[in-house]
Amino acid sequence: MTAPAIEDLLRELTPQVLGALVRRHGQFEGCEDAVQEAVLAATVQWPAEGVPDNPRGWLMTVASRRLIDQMRSDHARREREWATATEAVPEDVPDTDDTLVLLFLCCHPTLTAASQTALTLRAVGGLTTAEIARAFLVPEATMAARISRAKQRIKAAGSSFSLPDGAEREERLRVVLHVLYLIFNEGYTASSGSELHRPDLAHEAIRLARMVHAQLPEDGEVTGLLALMLLTHARREARTTAAGDLVPLDEQDRTTWDRGLIDEGVKLVKTSLAGPELGPYQLQAAIAATHADAATAEETNWGQVHALYLILERIAPNPMVTLNRAIALAETEGPPAGLALLSTLDGDERMARHHRLLAVRAHLLEKTGDMAGAYEHYRRAAKATASIAERRYLESRAGRVKA
Repeated sequence: MTAPAIEDLLRELTPQVLGALVRRHGQFEGCEDAVQEAVLAATVQWPAEGVPDNPRGWLMTVASRRLIDQMRSDHARREREWATATEAVPEDVPDTDDTLVLLFLCCHPTLTAASQTALTLRAVGGLTTAEIARAFLVPEATMAARISRAKQRIKAAGSSFSLPDGAEREERLRVVLHVLYLIFNEGYTASSGSELHRPDLAHEAIRLARMVHAQLPEDGEVTGLLALMLLTHARREARTTAAGDLVPLDEQDRTTWDRGLIDEGVKLVKTSLAGPELGPYQLQAAIAATHADAATAEETNWGQVHALYLILERIAPNPMVTLNRAIALAETEGPPAGLALLSTLDGDERMARHHRLLAVRAHLLEKTGDMAGAYEHYRRAAKATASIAERRYLESRAGRVKA
């Protein structure tokens, strides 16, 4: 087995082994450290000695021994150490997959969104602290402290390793989906830095969404989120030039879109929309499918896109939804209508001086022929974004309208 294949296998098995170990011993932080040591041992031994016949059982055995060693060395827990040390070391992980339970634990409501995201990537995604720190452009020590605090908060909350019931389960599932959505968005359009994409984060979000969907295939929003990710990710190669410059949707070469991902995504959209209820991820996936269905930008069914945004705005009000609806409205009723809708966002503190509001307004002003206004807003938008790729694009648009 090749090194990349071993890496993929370890990333898949890590949450399964961690979930089984936490279920058995109830120590999230200690179990997580033990599993990481087992994974590290596997990355050294497996390429040289070959992948064992039962890789999951190998990881479970090594991680269990590491954990027992840790417990033996803790004198304050002597009684528990000896009791645990006399237990037989399991040779395999039970057939049940605890990945979803682990995701629920990492997305505990006592944690901030930033901590939920970091802990999910660390414990379920298998990324190292250094990798997560690089992805979010913070020092490794800062990210390590954030993850450590998250584990301590979960421990202090006294959370049990089990799926919650009823309304609490539904609420926690929405948090899980939101965290995966945030991870994907950061991977698809990085909020800062020189690169527009962070493919490792996007791929990881899709992988985790597939895991959740495999366990909850009947949930319309789970299906919708996976579809949204696939349909959006299908456009990744067309979003930048060879030099790394951003290419807007209406100028992309659609022949480079990944038809395999699009076909899978469209199929999932149809499945999700067949359910009795509609949620925001299902509607966003339907919008993405509408764009994917158009062979050219001119063939886009903007009336349908606008109608879907209108429904989305009603069930999940959000200024970004209104911003996107303004773009669709401008395509169906003209730029002045879009600008009028954008003006309703000017008093929203969440959108104050946001570069996307400035950029969309600049785009619509350009379409009306107000080049001076467009230039001013493109320039302001470029100054407001932390993404170097987006800044270069906005500055180029400003230069074009000025010329």
